[in-house]
Amino acid sequence: MDVKSRWAVCSPARQPSPSGTLPEAHRGFAVLTIFDPEHASPTPTRSSRKSGFSRRNFLKIGAMGAAGLTLPQLLSLEAQAGIQRSTKSVILVYLVGGPPHQDLWDLKPDAPSEVAGPMRPISTNVPGIEVCELLPRTAQMMDRFTIIRSLCDAQSGHDAIQCYTGRTRGGRTPSGGWPQFGSAVARTQGPAVPSTPPYISLCYTCTHGPYNEPGAGFLGPAYNGFRPLGDTKQDMVLNGITTDRLGDRKQLLTSFDQFRRQVDASGAMEGMDSFTEQALGVLTSSRLAEALDLSNEDPRVVERYGTGDPTKFMDGNGAPRVPQSFLVARRLVEAGARVVTVNYSKWDWHGGANNSIFKREREDFPAFDQGITALVEDLHQRGLSDDVSVLVWGEFGRTPKISAQVGRDHWPRVAGALLAGGGMQTGQVIGATDRLAGEPVDRPVKFQEVFATLYHNLGIDVTTATIPDLNGRPQYLVDTGVKPMRELI
Repeated sequence: MDVKSRWAVCSPARQPSPSGTLPEAHRGFAVLTIFDPEHASPTPTRSSRKSGFSRRNFLKIGAMGAAGLTLPQLLSLEAQAGIQRSTKSVILVYLVGGPPHQDLWDLKPDAPSEVAGPMRPISTNVPGIEVCELLPRTAQMMDRFTIIRSLCDAQSGHDAIQCYTGRTRGGRTPSGGWPQFGSAVARTQGPAVPSTPPYISLCYTCTHGPYNEPGAGFLGPAYNGFRPLGDTKQDMVLNGITTDRLGDRKQLLTSFDQFRRQVDASGAMEGMDSFTEQALGVLTSSRLAEALDLSNEDPRVVERYGTGDPTKFMDGNGAPRVPQSFLVARRLVEAGARVVTVNYSKWDWHGGANNSIFKREREDFPAFDQGITALVEDLHQRGLSDDVSVLVWGEFGRTPKISAQVGRDHWPRVAGALLAGGGMQTGQVIGATDRLAGEPVDRPVKFQEVFATLYHNLGIDVTTATIPDLNGRPQYLVDTGVKPMRELI
């Protein structure tokens, strides 16, 4: 696949005010941003190019836009606002289509058979907590997970937007739309290391558009996640550009910036060099390419994650069942990514001829169980369990009553989620549902509360941090009054 990744050094796209200075909400230095303007194909194919960066794309590293603050000034303001430049990361896993919460981690064995179904609960290594019998590895590691059983504000249609932004469509949405979590983090914190994009998407493109990531919204495409799907190594190397020519281009950029500084007596361009260096660093470093190449990984670790069924749902109406995506995500956060998103399999199990929900569960649950526990175990073994937060969820729950087609339909009244790492309190269940797993009866949790917790884990204070919309107005990352979950932090 020819992933047309664009690399640019961008500043907020706003025009100077009549006074010649940038609007208050947009005063800041430029940041390295990486974006993919087109959705990647759900079926990876080899690019016709031998390596990924064309000369045209390479030239887009050029300096663009002016800056109003020096780096030390901006860092000082961030510190005053409670924003810290951390090396913390988040891996967000979206279960495409909405998983059955009552068959995964909220089983009701005493409910009527048309509700309970055939799946049986098993005990875990945390007394009093049970999960599905098809999740034995999760059961053995329950002390490293937290289950939320009471997500209460889902929508009824297939739409990934809440799982990526915490918000719904419509209502008081700013022009351009709300940015997804990874985009907001990229805008707020920038790169952790010069050679790795702050936000990387491992999500396959689905033919059902609302299943896909909503994008950067009003922040603009510069803050979309970098999408390395396909023959990853080919997208990480320079195409036909020798070291000498690279030096020539760097010298050209330096000369151009020096000229602009002579024109810009205010010194607003002073922060640009470091970001030009970041752009060049991404192109010339092997760090990201190596992180994407599983041949560099210990074969025993690769085997531990399992293989799943990579051919499943390659028609694009879901995501492939590839638990090794979790391993790639771990390697990317080790390489410096702040946010990595993964979509996994297809969970819209309405039943039908030879396709009952329980047949699908017997196929999908074990592979998911192996992959997600391998990820969490890997993070612990590598000393990353306090630094990397893991979140797994879908867009809604499923109906308590099993349908005539032996499936479960959409059920927005309650859903579940699984969390791990990030220094969070684990080995617990948050919230509870009624005897049919149909309504929350204790500690209703909203999607935005979970995102507020993830922002907190990254060192971002949601009570003060804002991002500018298309009109230059500051927008908070979550709604007023939403706070990190006290049970987790």
